[in-house]
Amino acid sequence: MKPSVLAASLTLSRLVVPGTGSGITCITNDSRRVSPGALYAALRGEHVDGHSFIARAIEAGATAILCEEVPPRPRADIAWFLAPHARRALSELSDHFYGRPSQSLLVVGVTGTDGKTSTVSFIHQLLATLTGASASLSTAGMQTGALEEPNLLHQSTPEAPEVHRILRRMLDEGARYAVLESTSHGLSHRTCRLADVRYRAAVFTNLSHEHLEFHGSFERYRSDKANLFRSLDAGEASDRGAPDGFPEPFGVVNRDDPHAAYFEAATDRPVLGYGLDSPADYSARDLALETVGTQFTLLTPQGSVPCRLPVPGRFSVLNALAAAAVVQRLTGCANDELARAIAGIRPVRGRMTVVQESPFSVVVDYAHTPGAFENVLPFFRDRCAGRLIVVFGSAGERDRAKRPLQGEIADRYADLVVLADEDPRREDRMEILREIASGCGTRTEGSDLLLIPDRRAAIRAALRAARPGDTVLLLGKGHETTIIGPTEAQAWDEATVAAEEIAALASHQ
Repeated sequence: MKPSVLAASLTLSRLVVPGTGSGITCITNDSRRVSPGALYAALRGEHVDGHSFIARAIEAGATAILCEEVPPRPRADIAWFLAPHARRALSELSDHFYGRPSQSLLVVGVTGTDGKTSTVSFIHQLLATLTGASASLSTAGMQTGALEEPNLLHQSTPEAPEVHRILRRMLDEGARYAVLESTSHGLSHRTCRLADVRYRAAVFTNLSHEHLEFHGSFERYRSDKANLFRSLDAGEASDRGAPDGFPEPFGVVNRDDPHAAYFEAATDRPVLGYGLDSPADYSARDLALETVGTQFTLLTPQGSVPCRLPVPGRFSVLNALAAAAVVQRLTGCANDELARAIAGIRPVRGRMTVVQESPFSVVVDYAHTPGAFENVLPFFRDRCAGRLIVVFGSAGERDRAKRPLQGEIADRYADLVVLADEDPRREDRMEILREIASGCGTRTEGSDLLLIPDRRAAIRAALRAARPGDTVLLLGKGHETTIIGPTEAQAWDEATVAAEEIAALASHQ
């Protein structure tokens, strides 16, 4: 695309030097990923200033630059876009470069502290079953058509160029629906990663302590998440320019969560509620919780229908209710169709993944927040014939305030707590574990509390301690493929490592 053509549709940046080079072929804010024809966006970050890498980007073949400061003598062969807020301008520019794909898709955004990825997956699976035209993007991966790709980034919401490139790909491959995990980072006005996505549905799952190292306060964290619901009212994100047949934008909130009213008040659009303990449009009764799934009666505005969800946990039923509300509103499907589709849902990789069932159970799950711990640990405590052994850690250079909260919850439910690396990054590994351990009450280190930074060694210790009837929970890594240390990322697959250590244990018995 010629820079002048792109510039003609932009309002947040202007082309101050038209450039004499070739057209723009792609967009990136990472100078290491610049290829010939790229537009390089020079963003100011917390640790580095992208303006420092403009020369490197041009040397690598960039033909256009988006920046907040144009150098005194800019190269005439390069197109220079100037913006007072480069991140916000990058979002608009990416949207227009890729043909404004979210305008032609029914985009569903899911936000909350816990349950986002599973809810995205459940919505996508139901839409795929009922319509055959769904795509999704989440922490766990991206799915367009029949192709499923893992998310190799420790970033649930990519930067704006990737978001719009992926949406364009979804549209080109025949998707009508796009389900996006919409994180507080992505929704924040500081990053603007999702600023130009036109959502038709917004889902709120729950809210608890997380990511205060980025947001600064719980109130800001909550407000940033609520930007998803505010976007339903915003110009073209709502009605103007939408294709015929698109429904009015709407919200879906978890009425069991005390913050539901805040999110509902953030939009003037209709909002549906779901829940198990509060009056709601979508609910469930007569729950029969099993380790392999849940039987229940699904209650919707159309009436009631028997239902089975082949994913364990009361919290999974809540995620399924959120999905049911979205999908029935979008498709108008009957209750019996919805129930049949729910019966075919598969769990997300790394969520409630059973590695071994006997002589003791070993389960991998991504739970890593206090809220998720309050869901997962009681569920297994109630269904554990023997002792509950839990292995987990906490991410380095992230929310430190949650660490003792994690420890306190584990202390309440587990018989043996084993603390290990999650992603220590540049923090002291043992200091992270000691901050978690500070919430573990009067446990005795070396007895019912083990601090073993090396995660494989920690898993090995937990398995060696397990007896018939026990349950070993491995929490926090789930689907992730690396453990991030101070200088590099170590390849990691939690379920595979657990299986290897189980085999090694068996060979020595």
